[in-house]
Amino acid sequence: MAASNEAGRKESKMLQYILRRIILVIPVVIFISIIVFYIIQLPAGDYVSNYAAKMAVAGDVMTQQDMDEMRVSLKLDQPWFIQYLVWMKNIILHFDFGYSFSYNKPVMAVIQQYMALTIIVSLVTMAFTYAVAIPIGIYCAVRQYSLGDYIYSAIGFLGMATPHFLLAIILMYLSYVYFGDPLLGLFSSEYANAGWSMNKVFDLLKHMIIPVLVIGLANTAELIRVMRGQMLDELNKPNVVTARSKGLSETKILLKYPTRAALNPIVSTIGWSLTSIFTGSTITAIVLNLPIQGPVMYNALLAQDMYLAGTWLLFMAVLTVIGTLISDILLAWLDPKIRTEFRGM
Repeated sequence: MAASNEAGRKESKMLQYILRRIILVIPVVIFISIIVFYIIQLPAGDYVSNYAAKMAVAGDVMTQQDMDEMRVSLKLDQPWFIQYLVWMKNIILHFDFGYSFSYNKPVMAVIQQYMALTIIVSLVTMAFTYAVAIPIGIYCAVRQYSLGDYIYSAIGFLGMATPHFLLAIILMYLSYVYFGDPLLGLFSSEYANAGWSMNKVFDLLKHMIIPVLVIGLANTAELIRVMRGQMLDELNKPNVVTARSKGLSETKILLKYPTRAALNPIVSTIGWSLTSIFTGSTITAIVLNLPIQGPVMYNALLAQDMYLAGTWLLFMAVLTVIGTLISDILLAWLDPKIRTEFRGM
C-alpha cells in the first residue's frame, strides 16, 4: 500500500513538472515569434520591391505608384509590429497563418503540400541516426582500440568532415553508374503524380536511401563519438565494478548501468536534432530535388515572403521547445538523480 502511494506521488510530481513546462512554452514561443517576425523584415526592401526587381529583369517596369498600391493590397504598408499583431490575432482566433505572396495561396496550403514528405524524411532520418549511432557507440567503447573501433572512428570523422551536398553528388553519381538511376527526387516520374499504392511506397523507400544517408550521416557520426566517450567514462565506475563482483552477466551489466547513464547526453540532443534535420536538409534537398520544406523556406526568405517564412520559422521554434520537453522527460526517466528533483517540488 505504501509503495503504491509512493508511486502515485511520483506520477503526480512528474505530471506537475510536465504541466509547468508546457505552460512555460507559451511565453517562450510568443517571444521567439516576435524576434522571428522582426528579423525577417530587417533586410532592405520587402516582397513588393523583390517582385518589382524580377519584373524589371523580365522587361516589365513597375512605377512607384504601382508598388505603393500593391503594398496596400497586400497590407504591407503598416509598421512591422502592426503586421505582427494582425498575424498573431489571425493565428490565435482563426488558425490563419497568412497568405503566401510568392505561391499565391494560403500559407497552410503551401505547408500542407510539403509537410507530409518532410516529416517522413525527417523521422526516418532520426530513426536511422539513433538506431545506428547508439549500438556502434557501445561497440566502440566495449571494443576500444579494436579494428572495428578504428574503422567506425574513421568513417565517423569522414562523415563529419564531408559536406552534405558533396556526399549527395557522389552517391547520385555512384547510383547512376551502377544502377542507371541517380535517384533524384523522392519518386520516379511514373509515380510522382500517381495515387498511393504499394509500388509507390517501395519507390519512395528506394529514393529515400540517399537523402537519409546524406542528411543523417553527420549527426550519426557525431553521436557515435559522444556515445563512445560516455560509455568509456561509465564502464569502470563503482556501480559497474560492484555488479561484476556480484556475478551479474556482462550483457545485463552493460545495459542496466553504463548504457543507461551514457544515453543522457544522447537523449538531451533530441530538441535540436529535430530542427537540425529539418534545416540541415535544405542544401541536400536542393541538390537532390527533394519536394520537402527546406527549399520552400529558403525561397520564401529570398523573396521576403514573410508570412510563409515566419510560419515555418515559428514551427521550427515550437518543434525545438517540444523536443526539449521530450528530452527532459526522457532524462528524468533515465537518470535517478534527476528524478529526485521531483520530490522537492
